[in-house]
Amino acid sequence: MASLSLNIVLCSGEHEKIQMAAMMASIAAVSDRPVRVFVSMNALFAFDRELTAGERYSGGAFSELLLRKKAPDAIELLRQGKMLGEMKIHVCSMAMDVTGWEMDRLVPDLIEGPLGLTKFLSDAEDGQLITL
Repeated sequence: MASLSLNIVLCSGEHEKIQMAAMMASIAAVSDRPVRVFVSMNALFAFDRELTAGERYSGGAFSELLLRKKAPDAIELLRQGKMLGEMKIHVCSMAMDVTGWEMDRLVPDLIEGPLGLTKFLSDAEDGQLITL
Protein backbone atom coordinates (compact mmCIF):
# COMPACT_ATOMS: atom_id res chain seq x y z
CA MET A 1 0.00 0.00 0.00
CA ALA A 2 1.36 3.41 -0.95
CA SER A 3 1.96 5.97 1.78
CA LEU A 4 -0.37 8.95 2.04
CA SER A 5 1.43 11.97 0.60
CA LEU A 6 2.26 14.97 2.79
CA ASN A 7 1.53 18.32 1.15
CA ILE A 8 2.72 21.50 2.84
CA VAL A 9 1.65 25.01 1.90
CA LEU A 10 4.37 27.23 3.36
CA CYS A 11 3.32 30.87 3.32
CA SER A 12 4.68 32.28 6.59
CA GLY A 13 8.02 34.00 6.76
CA GLU A 14 8.41 33.12 10.45
CA HIS A 15 11.54 31.08 11.09
CA GLU A 16 9.74 28.74 13.47
CA LYS A 17 7.12 27.79 10.85
CA ILE A 18 9.68 27.38 8.07
CA GLN A 19 11.77 25.20 10.38
CA MET A 20 8.75 23.04 11.31
CA ALA A 21 7.79 22.64 7.65
CA ALA A 22 11.34 21.58 6.80
CA MET A 23 11.49 19.11 9.69
CA MET A 24 8.12 17.53 8.80
CA ALA A 25 8.93 17.38 5.09
CA SER A 26 12.39 15.88 5.49
CA ILE A 27 11.31 13.29 8.06
CA ALA A 28 8.35 12.25 5.91
CA ALA A 29 10.52 12.00 2.79
CA VAL A 30 13.17 9.84 4.42
CA SER A 31 10.36 7.68 5.84
CA ASP A 32 9.27 6.79 2.29
CA ARG A 33 6.33 9.18 2.28
CA PRO A 34 5.89 11.34 -0.84
CA VAL A 35 6.15 15.05 -0.01
CA ARG A 36 5.16 18.19 -1.89
CA VAL A 37 6.01 21.66 -0.56
CA PHE A 38 4.44 24.81 -2.02
CA VAL A 39 6.35 27.98 -1.10
CA SER A 40 4.39 31.23 -1.31
CA MET A 41 3.84 34.70 0.20
CA ASN A 42 6.33 35.70 2.94
CA ALA A 43 7.98 32.26 2.96
CA LEU A 44 9.38 33.04 -0.48
CA PHE A 45 11.86 35.54 0.99
CA ALA A 46 13.57 32.80 3.05
CA PHE A 47 14.57 31.10 -0.22
CA ASP A 48 16.55 34.09 -1.53
CA ARG A 49 19.89 32.65 -2.65
CA GLU A 50 21.82 35.74 -1.53
CA LEU A 51 20.91 35.49 2.15
CA THR A 52 22.81 33.64 4.86
CA ALA A 53 20.97 31.58 7.47
CA GLY A 54 21.28 34.47 9.92
CA GLU A 55 19.73 36.88 7.42
CA ARG A 56 17.03 34.71 5.89
CA TYR A 57 14.89 34.20 8.98
CA SER A 58 12.82 36.38 11.24
CA GLY A 59 10.93 35.20 14.25
CA GLY A 60 10.58 35.21 17.98
CA ALA A 61 12.52 33.85 20.91
CA PHE A 62 12.59 30.33 19.52
CA SER A 63 14.09 31.56 16.26
CA GLU A 64 16.89 33.16 18.25
CA LEU A 65 17.46 29.86 20.06
CA LEU A 66 17.56 27.91 16.80
CA LEU A 67 20.21 30.24 15.41
CA ARG A 68 22.24 30.47 18.61
CA LYS A 69 22.26 26.69 19.16
CA LYS A 70 23.10 26.17 15.48
CA ALA A 71 20.09 23.94 14.80
CA PRO A 72 20.10 22.42 11.32
CA ASP A 73 19.13 25.06 8.77
CA ALA A 74 15.66 24.62 7.22
CA ILE A 75 17.07 24.95 3.69
CA GLU A 76 19.58 22.18 4.39
CA LEU A 77 16.87 19.97 5.92
CA LEU A 78 14.81 20.36 2.75
CA ARG A 79 17.86 19.63 0.61
CA GLN A 80 18.55 16.44 2.59
CA GLY A 81 14.91 15.35 2.33
CA LYS A 82 15.02 15.76 -1.45
CA MET A 83 18.29 13.85 -1.65
CA LEU A 84 17.15 10.93 0.51
CA GLY A 85 13.46 10.65 -0.31
CA GLU A 86 10.64 11.62 -2.64
CA MET A 87 10.14 15.36 -2.23
CA LYS A 88 9.17 18.06 -4.70
CA ILE A 89 9.34 21.75 -3.79
CA HIS A 90 7.54 24.30 -5.94
CA VAL A 91 7.34 28.04 -5.68
CA CYS A 92 4.03 29.86 -6.17
CA SER A 93 3.89 31.35 -9.66
CA MET A 94 1.76 34.25 -8.42
CA ALA A 95 4.27 35.09 -5.66
CA MET A 96 7.06 35.06 -8.24
CA ASP A 97 5.05 37.40 -10.47
CA VAL A 98 4.26 39.79 -7.61
CA THR A 99 7.90 40.00 -6.46
CA GLY A 100 9.26 40.13 -9.99
CA TRP A 101 11.73 37.38 -9.09
CA GLU A 102 13.10 34.83 -11.53
CA MET A 103 14.15 31.29 -10.59
CA ASP A 104 17.82 32.30 -10.48
CA ARG A 105 17.01 34.46 -7.43
CA LEU A 106 16.15 31.35 -5.39
CA VAL A 107 18.38 28.89 -3.54
CA PRO A 108 19.95 26.73 -6.27
CA ASP A 109 19.12 23.07 -6.83
CA LEU A 110 16.20 23.01 -4.40
CA ILE A 111 13.02 24.18 -6.09
CA GLU A 112 11.55 22.33 -9.08
CA GLY A 113 10.03 25.48 -10.53
CA PRO A 114 6.95 27.69 -10.37
CA LEU A 115 3.51 26.15 -10.01
CA GLY A 116 0.02 27.56 -9.62
CA LEU A 117 -1.97 27.01 -6.44
CA THR A 118 -4.79 25.34 -8.37
CA LYS A 119 -2.42 22.68 -9.73
CA PHE A 120 -0.77 22.17 -6.33
CA LEU A 121 -4.14 21.66 -4.61
CA SER A 122 -5.28 19.32 -7.36
CA ASP A 123 -2.13 17.23 -6.93
CA ALA A 124 -2.57 17.28 -3.14
CA GLU A 125 -6.07 15.79 -3.18
CA ASP A 126 -4.74 12.31 -2.57
CA GLY A 127 -2.93 13.18 0.66
CA GLN A 128 -2.68 15.16 3.84
CA LEU A 129 -2.53 18.96 3.53
CA ILE A 130 -0.88 21.21 6.12
CA THR A 131 -0.58 25.00 5.96
CA LEU A 132 2.13 26.88 7.83
